[in-house]
Amino acid sequence: MTSTAPHLLGNFAPVPDESTVIELSVTGTIPPALNGWYLRNGPNPREAASEHYFMGDGMVHGVRLEGGRATSYRNRWVRTNTFAHGAKIYDEQGNLDLTASRANTHVVRHAGRTLALVETSYPYELDCRPGHELDTVGVYDFGGRLRTPMTAHPKICPTTGELHFFGYGGLAAPYLTYHRANAGGELLLSRPIDVGAHTMMHDFALTSGHVIFMDLPILFDLAKATSGRPGMPYTWAPDYGARLGVLRRDDPFGTVRWFQIETCYVFHTLNAHEEADGQRLVLHVLRYDSLGDGVELTGPATLWRWTIDLALGTVLEEQLDDRGCEFPRIDDRLAGLPARYGHASTADDPHDQGRGGAIHRYDLEQNTVTSHFFTEGRIPGEAAFAPADDRAGGPGWLMTFVYDPATDRSDLVILGADDLSAPPTATVHLPRRVPAGFHGNWLPDTD
Repeated sequence: MTSTAPHLLGNFAPVPDESTVIELSVTGTIPPALNGWYLRNGPNPREAASEHYFMGDGMVHGVRLEGGRATSYRNRWVRTNTFAHGAKIYDEQGNLDLTASRANTHVVRHAGRTLALVETSYPYELDCRPGHELDTVGVYDFGGRLRTPMTAHPKICPTTGELHFFGYGGLAAPYLTYHRANAGGELLLSRPIDVGAHTMMHDFALTSGHVIFMDLPILFDLAKATSGRPGMPYTWAPDYGARLGVLRRDDPFGTVRWFQIETCYVFHTLNAHEEADGQRLVLHVLRYDSLGDGVELTGPATLWRWTIDLALGTVLEEQLDDRGCEFPRIDDRLAGLPARYGHASTADDPHDQGRGGAIHRYDLEQNTVTSHFFTEGRIPGEAAFAPADDRAGGPGWLMTFVYDPATDRSDLVILGADDLSAPPTATVHLPRRVPAGFHGNWLPDTD
């Protein structure tokens, strides 16, 4: 029987198998400086069905670029304990199994390890060596030191090389724990943080001197989780309120200062930085006015700026743009530092039926935006930044998978980040459809 669930139709539908294709055709010219992997993760249910889009088994899609050629495409399920053995997050005795994972949200690299991430469990390491492309190495728990789940959105400090992340969840306090690993990947710090409930905390922000947590009103619903009903076991609870928690990086066991904001939800931050000698923290986020129960979207996210004044104890909240978009990215070498440019994706343009989706480039200093619009029906995903040289914030390219419903296939599109109005630098034609997914990265061989 064919499913009619929206998250199993169209380009959300899973692909049924894994494949390897050597030497892909290209329109345009792949910059010879791009040598490495473009990897992107997303849900792809093994049994071709799942209760919710967020619950499909993780599948990583990778395109290998070398010397101006697209040498291969691969897609591989992440062999988690859930995928291989049916492990569940909670066993029959109610014990949490952090190796039970879908590993379907992001793929990042730190200290020489490539990690597939989902926020409910431990990471899973992937092998990207020649001859072992995208094989699953196994669960990774930082040598036994990690005792909580790991967010799918860790931040790497470009100054220290440290990996900052958090874990949330559980049936009892503490519901939130902040973690820090050094540049070599050794987990050195785990600090519980007192919050009022198990809220779904998908992302956070980092500056040069602070860590910022978002305690927002989407709450775990135990009754729904144990009812057997499908869907995400979370409830929109606006009476819980919304607040930002600020922790000094040089005093990681110190006091977390909380700042109330208007009720909202944020899946993804663009970036954050400091001004006025660290007395003002500026965050750029993609903000939803609200969510529905079960983490259902009730409207689009738009770009906002939050300015936390530590001296005055206030937050200035400003909407910067009214177009709906998601999946914000910067040049990651500026994480936590002032970044002039940020990028985000729109799946389609409801105002122009002759256009498909778009990639937007926000100039956060000039408050302007330029866009690359795809032709009708073509849908881009998240656009990861690939630098052209060693200058953080300098020139580079944006990479994204773009789905074409007319052919039911996808391309890897490479855009010049400095001129989104120009045609693509290169379009790598893939042999199949890459289903809609979440996050990924350009992983150069030189790192």
